[in-house]
Amino acid sequence: MTETLPPAGIDLFDVERLLLAEAAEPPLPPQDAEARDRVWDTAVRANPTLFDGPVVACGGLEQSGPRILRLSWVRVTYRHYALRRVPGATALPSLFVNVVQPTVDGRVLAARMSPSTAAPGRWQLPGGSVEPPQDGAVLDESALAGQAARELAEELGVEAVPDDLQLWVVTRGENGSIGLTYLAPALPEATLRAEFTAAVAAERVQGREPELDDIALVRSPDELAGLAGPHADYLEPIVRRFSVGQ
Repeated sequence: MTETLPPAGIDLFDVERLLLAEAAEPPLPPQDAEARDRVWDTAVRANPTLFDGPVVACGGLEQSGPRILRLSWVRVTYRHYALRRVPGATALPSLFVNVVQPTVDGRVLAARMSPSTAAPGRWQLPGGSVEPPQDGAVLDESALAGQAARELAEELGVEAVPDDLQLWVVTRGENGSIGLTYLAPALPEATLRAEFTAAVAAERVQGREPELDDIALVRSPDELAGLAGPHADYLEPIVRRFSVGQ
């Protein structure tokens, strides 16, 4: 029996198995599409680094058994989320992967978004939007772990084997956005800081602004609260959950 999950909020769901199925994008009234494009064009003029690339949205999330979640996904582009700023329009929830990267002494790495990003100064976990499969590939649990590992490498310089990343929890937060949170093997603080410094330097040598401009290692929600600036809505519940489990 399939059970629809409760109304959206800052929710965390335990999961042992994730079932994925592609769904079609819901039809959009022409007036909403025009308004979406106007909002997007305005945003791009303000921040020319914004890119209308392919991305995956969440078409629905249901619990189909104990610790089993069924997720439908939809191919869109980043422009789709401009619908959030169109009165009366409905945008699909975003779908993203992120990673809890612990230290060997039990802290969690939080990362700060660079000024050039869509969320400047925001503290969050390393990660990013889920991308659609290409060239006949499928979007399954293995592919998602691969995307999470790629985000770690690109943003932190930390090389992780996808099989070593455990799907730890699923979050649902702002705008109903769904986060697939993976747990990575613990690493020494010195290793994390050295890899991050090297990754940032490599981006700047290429003339690119790194997506992340700082990291912090926190042991508890109280330490997290000391980080100045906005925080991703899922960050405090994730840090709390991890600290309780230590």
